[in-house]
Amino acid sequence: MNARAESLPTVASDLISLTKPRLSTLVLVTAAGGMWLAPGHMGAVNALVTLLATAGTVGSANALNCYWERHSDQFMDRTRNRPLPSGRMEPAVALWFGISLAAVSLPALALGANVLTAALGLLALLSYVLAYTPLKARTSAAMLVGGVPGALPPLMGWTAVTNTLDAGGFALFAIMFLWQMPHFIAIALFRKEEYRAAGLTSVPLEWGDESSRAQVVLYLVALIPMSLLPFQLHIAGAWYLAAAVVLGLGFLGIGAWGFFRRLGNTWARQTFFFSLIYLTGLFAALALDRVPRE
Repeated sequence: MNARAESLPTVASDLISLTKPRLSTLVLVTAAGGMWLAPGHMGAVNALVTLLATAGTVGSANALNCYWERHSDQFMDRTRNRPLPSGRMEPAVALWFGISLAAVSLPALALGANVLTAALGLLALLSYVLAYTPLKARTSAAMLVGGVPGALPPLMGWTAVTNTLDAGGFALFAIMFLWQMPHFIAIALFRKEEYRAAGLTSVPLEWGDESSRAQVVLYLVALIPMSLLPFQLHIAGAWYLAAAVVLGLGFLGIGAWGFFRRLGNTWARQTFFFSLIYLTGLFAALALDRVPRE
């Protein structure tokens, strides 16, 4: 009895870890941001159900990703201690946990929000598990595919309130999509040897470090005008505009510095950390300076 009681917290902790809580938290913040910025109103209960169901959908995708990558995860420092590669959990448990989360969360999204939001959640789940995950071992283009499910949460938050696909929601989607590219490339640069050992491809492994640094700059050049759309669409005000310009130029400056100086892992880690500062600052500015709903 004691051994069983002591094992339950470990099992629960391992199941939670399959959902990648830090990543899921980021997704929830951006989804909540989409809900906050969307024109219209949503009841507190429906909003809570929508966020919980979004968390469940994301958790399902992450758990199924852990199941799929359980062998390659053994070769990466940041993943080898996960429940599956470490041998603490049977693969079937993770598989059925992920499936069960999806079976509960997707209908809950339809009930708490609407069918459109649930359909976007299903798209995010399937594209992450069935497209992005297997492509990671074949081509660096997987990064672009993975950017789609990563960018859908703020659009889902938007559609949960509006029940429509429009320019405001797509602007949030585009910002998130473009932001992920330098973020992903930076990670792939300073973890390049881990990716190689795990048999996964990436922009640095396929195209080289110089091309990777150049792509960081190009994506940041595209991100700056895209980040101005919330002001142009009257989603947020002038203070947001100023914050977006300052953050965008700062991000671009770091990227350009690494490109022209041909910098390595230290710069890549700095770029990764600044990408988190950028996204936090941008969404904080959006939330604080949103244009009042009609």
